[in-house]
Amino acid sequence: MAELTGIKAIREFLTSPFAQIRPRYILGGGSNILFTADYDGLILRPVIKGIEMTGENTDHLLIRAGAGEDWDSLVSWCVSKNIGGIENLSLIPGTVGASPVQNIGAYGVEIRDVIHAVEAIRLDDGEMIMLTGEDCKFGYRDSVFKNELRNKVIITSVIYRFNKKHALRTGYAELERELNKYSEVSIKTIREAVIAIRRNKLPDPDEIGNAGSFFKNPVVKVDQVSALCKAYPDLPVYPADTGQVKLSAAWLIDQCGWKGVREGNTGTYKKQPLILVNHGSATGSEILDFARRIQKSVMDRFAIRLDIEVNVVGD
Repeated sequence: MAELTGIKAIREFLTSPFAQIRPRYILGGGSNILFTADYDGLILRPVIKGIEMTGENTDHLLIRAGAGEDWDSLVSWCVSKNIGGIENLSLIPGTVGASPVQNIGAYGVEIRDVIHAVEAIRLDDGEMIMLTGEDCKFGYRDSVFKNELRNKVIITSVIYRFNKKHALRTGYAELERELNKYSEVSIKTIREAVIAIRRNKLPDPDEIGNAGSFFKNPVVKVDQVSALCKAYPDLPVYPADTGQVKLSAAWLIDQCGWKGVREGNTGTYKKQPLILVNHGSATGSEILDFARRIQKSVMDRFAIRLDIEVNVVGD
């Protein structure tokens, strides 16, 4: 593994003999990765630090953060300075550099809502490039960095654009319930509520191996889900793009009887079936096989395809 501490270090690496090693894989914090075999190549890990304000006008602030910064530390930094916009994304594991790659999201907020630009270095010639939000081609848990630019650029920093006037997002039932415990709703209490929810229902990776939500919530056409809603009135349905809705992958998995299931050293988490866990010595291949059986059962019962959110390496 090559840890790259800055732009100079990246360019020095690109002129070294190690730059010829293939294949190579760019890794952030590793919290959303499933390796199914030993990686026979070179792993590049940007560990660039720093948070600074780079611009301001009457309505907005621009904040640049290094790709190696811990994501939740950035959220905490922003809330402490009364900068709102990403408090709903509290306690998501990973690094700043991974946030645009995955287009991370939670509780009605996606990172594309606040990304102004992404700064990166091309691996083929060492040139610095800047991508706008439009250039990033954001989709649901998707971006250009998972497609055309996959392993072709190293993200060095991300510039976020925040509204000075807070637009609080509280339209999720469990978030509203948690916020009822507070005397006021603010970016600070939203962060506290989100942290409380996540700590209550999600396993700590330091205590039990997991990569967070293993599957994406499926996005389907409205007419496709009409019959399902008649058959299952309690099916959670959320708005998505025009003509589409988002379904709860956790609900679908639960209905198929997978919640809290353990087979050997792999299984689903007892409080959240969307999360696959490693109880000890399960291999990546065993976890992937378990996941595929869940996918098949959901498809067989609901005719809904579950896509894997975790990045599988070696499959």
